[in-house]
Amino acid sequence: MKHFNIALIPGDGIGPEVVSEGVKVLQAIEDMDPEISFSFQTFPWGCEYYLKHGKMMDDAGMEQLKSFDAIYLGAVGYPGVPDHISLRDLLLKIRKGFDQYVNVRPITLLHSTLTPLKAKTEKDIDFLVIRENSEGEYAGAGEWLYKDKPEEVVMQTGVFSRKGTQRIIRYAYEEARKTNRTLTSVSKGNALNYSMVFWDEVFEEVGKEYPDVKTYSYLVDAASLYFVADPKRFEVVVTSNLFGDILTDIGAGITGGLGLATGANVNPEKEYPSMFEPVHGSAPDIAGKGIANPIAAIWSVSQMMDFFGETGWGEAILSSIKSLLTETDQLTPDLGGTASTAELGCRFVELLQEHRFT
Repeated sequence: MKHFNIALIPGDGIGPEVVSEGVKVLQAIEDMDPEISFSFQTFPWGCEYYLKHGKMMDDAGMEQLKSFDAIYLGAVGYPGVPDHISLRDLLLKIRKGFDQYVNVRPITLLHSTLTPLKAKTEKDIDFLVIRENSEGEYAGAGEWLYKDKPEEVVMQTGVFSRKGTQRIIRYAYEEARKTNRTLTSVSKGNALNYSMVFWDEVFEEVGKEYPDVKTYSYLVDAASLYFVADPKRFEVVVTSNLFGDILTDIGAGITGGLGLATGANVNPEKEYPSMFEPVHGSAPDIAGKGIANPIAAIWSVSQMMDFFGETGWGEAILSSIKSLLTETDQLTPDLGGTASTAELGCRFVELLQEHRFT
């Protein structure tokens, strides 16, 4: 039997509500598959924890998380806590501390009615964005000089190491080769004359090892346009931390919104736990109302199962999501339905059982 120990960080706002439905899915898998079992431990970290304790997580938090097979995160963000604190002192701390240098975000249209793009179908929007997740523009390097004086100056420094740039680009080439897809690099070498010129050079250097992979390279402004105007041209995309963050929100916009957007923060070598999360944020305006859409959180469970090597379950979850999206009355209000968060989760488990046993 394979046993997976999962750390739960439900976080803030709707986070606990959607994580609860993801755990429901994992428990259903355990019930259906005698070869898999899960154990869970919940950590109460996040912005509400910060307001009580003055810190986003326990001082020994990283040591406590180190032994887990995966981390399942709900959402981070709460009124009264500055975004740069909530992001840097929990999410980025885990990403960097556990060297989760690969961020994987699928941009996949699961049902044609979900896209705002005219005449686009599931065949037109189905690609993968691989985002550098440990350095770049989010490295936190810089300086704030002469604060509150007329000559005040701030400098935000992007950090692009050869090691960091090579490994994310090589990971993307491997994914493109493995799945027989094209690879597109997104940068901004015409304006960022150090970091992005370096990125472009490394992309070409690593590409010499993969002559079988067809490649393209776009400036980020052009890529943003094509994400909307012609998404079919993308299959695998690799880009920097900041550009990937922005582009994947565009990707969410063309596939149904942030309620359907998921992301995996991966340490490919498995020296540390990887982290799986919906990327919709904490939505404090609807927290506690029982109407939050848990589909992104459930999709992140699919990514988790793929990471564990249980690709059959990963595919079954994704297929069940597609089936669920055809049942309008079973969806949450943001998707035009009347179901509660828990009702959607229960119906999803029923569909998963049907997929498993048919």
